[in-house]
Amino acid sequence: MSLPKLFIITSLVLAAHAGAQTLPAPSTSGTMVIVPANGEVRHANDEATVTFAVEEFDKDKAAAAARVNRKMKEGTEIVRRADPKAELKTQGYYTYPVYPEPPVQPLPASRTPVKPVPSGWRVGQYLEVKTTSLAELPKTAAAAQKVLQINGINFGLAPATEKKLDDQRIAETYRNLNERIVSIARAMGRNPADAVIDTVDFEGSGNYGGRPEMQMMAAAPRMKTADDAMSEPSFEPGETTLQMRLVGKVKFK
Repeated sequence: MSLPKLFIITSLVLAAHAGAQTLPAPSTSGTMVIVPANGEVRHANDEATVTFAVEEFDKDKAAAAARVNRKMKEGTEIVRRADPKAELKTQGYYTYPVYPEPPVQPLPASRTPVKPVPSGWRVGQYLEVKTTSLAELPKTAAAAQKVLQINGINFGLAPATEKKLDDQRIAETYRNLNERIVSIARAMGRNPADAVIDTVDFEGSGNYGGRPEMQMMAAAPRMKTADDAMSEPSFEPGETTLQMRLVGKVKFK
């Protein structure tokens, strides 16, 4: 190849390379960006919901019901004296027959089955106690357990605390949205000031579950009598985490 031709080819290659280096970056003006954001706040639980129960078994249904009524009244009075500010609600009164185990023997096909007769009756009732006096809760529970038994306990946040935390959660989530917008703008080579928030969707918040409900059991262990020694139970209230998720639509000028 002659020297003039080699010079021409080299010039064309260099010119093409230089042109590729000077191509303008794609314009992001008017770009709509979808930005997810998250927020989280934590707080020590300051409210407890305790479910107490009483259950009696007797061959006489009326006798079983009478003992349940008496113990529930006594237990309710104990809780009211121990924690005057607590919210009390009786619920779940039940009565059902208990049948003896049937004999294990085949019956002739022609014989009519005998209708079983109850050997006794099981009667019970529940008492729900909602309180913010967590420091006194072990003493209150121990006093009530002389007559009633603890069927379940759930710790959570008082309504006023939850409202306060909800304000903080919204602020934290919105702050996270602004931080992400700044990061996205810089990654796109844009000035964060050019980003305009078009829409903020809070419907994607992630705390729809509410407080877990306690499961009530029909059967209960043997109840302690008022004469039994009762030590205070130990409780660890723990903490609650509230989370929120939002989606923002951001448009660049």
